[in-house]
Amino acid sequence: MAKVTPSPSLQSALVTLLADDDPAVSEPIRRRLLEGRESTMAWLHCHRLHADPAARRRVHEVLESLGRTSAEAAWGAFLSGHGEGLDLEDGAWLFVRTRYPHAPVEAYRAQLDEWAARLRDPMASAANGERMLVHINGLLFGELGFRGNEERYYDPANSYLNLVMDRRTGIPITLGIVYLLLARRLRLPVAGIGMPGHFLCRYQTPREEFYIDAFHGGRLLARAECVRRLKQFAIEQDDAALQPLSPRRILHRMVSNLHLLHKDRRDRPETERLERYLGLLGR
Repeated sequence: MAKVTPSPSLQSALVTLLADDDPAVSEPIRRRLLEGRESTMAWLHCHRLHADPAARRRVHEVLESLGRTSAEAAWGAFLSGHGEGLDLEDGAWLFVRTRYPHAPVEAYRAQLDEWAARLRDPMASAANGERMLVHINGLLFGELGFRGNEERYYDPANSYLNLVMDRRTGIPITLGIVYLLLARRLRLPVAGIGMPGHFLCRYQTPREEFYIDAFHGGRLLARAECVRRLKQFAIEQDDAALQPLSPRRILHRMVSNLHLLHKDRRDRPETERLERYLGLLGR
């Protein structure tokens, strides 16, 4: 049965009570609004610019909680309905919304489209794959200024694609995802490589093979150099370590990195939230 939208006068009364300083008054109202979910979101948006600063703050808090609940449900349904070959971009943006439910995802997608469009003409005249990668690197790491966040490597913001695109900085896996999403738009044979300790991308055709280190400005590496790095970590099974990851495994690795970060910080709510997601990804 559909929930009835409160009258304007009742809406105003609920928002006033929500802003009350006494938790005995405001908390029951907050719980009631959260139980309404979609029906609450439909009318509560109209009160985001309430004249009372306390009311505005509480309205935004409730909308944020409702948005996260809705986003978690969408994320869980997506993971349950898709296997290893799920759409990496859809998954990455659904994950973003579990933390930032009002992130303008379509605007970020359009930005990636625009960057790809800027590359198509120069890449059409590229003599080989290496020159194509040089063009991508020139745009991402030169003109746009993307870089590895060496100063604040363990900042949680590095694991959310919207903030990585806003700030033009991130960790190997999220910068690698930006690279993968751009390469996909350009129809290039680029895959994600889950090398232990450092995510890479790989461009591979029958004639060329390059490993791309997005954290270090898109540096192009030969396979032999990657093998040497693996041996420094006493990893001998280089064939397995340099195999492409499925989109689901890429998301799992990204969420796992963030989970370990929050666990080290003893941030229990975030740790438990991300543990739930790892359970879904591991199925």
